[in-house]
Amino acid sequence: MNKILVVEDEDILREVIMDYLIEEGYQVLEAADGEQALELFQSHSVDLVILDIVLPKIDGWSVCRRIRKNSNIPIIMLTARSDEDDSLLGYELGADDYLIKPYSPRVLMVKVKRFLEKYSGNMDEMLTSASGIVINMGARLVSVDGNTISLTHTEFEMLAYLMQNRGIVINREQLIAKIWGYDFYGDEKTVNSHIRNLRAKLGSKGSCIVTVIRSGYKFEEEQL
Repeated sequence: MNKILVVEDEDILREVIMDYLIEEGYQVLEAADGEQALELFQSHSVDLVILDIVLPKIDGWSVCRRIRKNSNIPIIMLTARSDEDDSLLGYELGADDYLIKPYSPRVLMVKVKRFLEKYSGNMDEMLTSASGIVINMGARLVSVDGNTISLTHTEFEMLAYLMQNRGIVINREQLIAKIWGYDFYGDEKTVNSHIRNLRAKLGSKGSCIVTVIRSGYKFEEEQL
């Protein structure tokens, strides 16, 4: 049974989210502030976090940043604001998806299910490798020249998709459909932000992810 941490300071909204999750068969932990959220995360094995931004004691940005220091589990952030800068900051901190209030709990459930299926799926031990980058799909681990690196769920999915289609140009619409699905509410800037973070984590190998102007991205192996 997947365990989900719901971090929301509005009692009624938190209860609504929890009711939907429990009805779907998930085990749920709840937190009304950022401090409690981090305590629960550290003391329990959590598979996904639903995280409000405006929280007492420690805000959602800081909670997201601290979780990302130790874990690549999916994080879905919630906000009452539609400011583009807010969403981009969330993605840069490592959030996997973003919902603006008011939103449909059913849409949230679809996103939760999709992320958990992807996160726990591909449990074979198939390896994908190129240019010193190795992806273990079963263990969901990535190494660069023998050194393991930490990627978020979304960064992992993007890298795997690009490497599995190496040499082929993947446009942003294809990436959005593959990673988030057709109900995604973001835009191309979201893709750009995740690609930028991914390149930075890959270090010198980040150059293998090539931008094709007015088209998209492709993975090109290093030339020996």
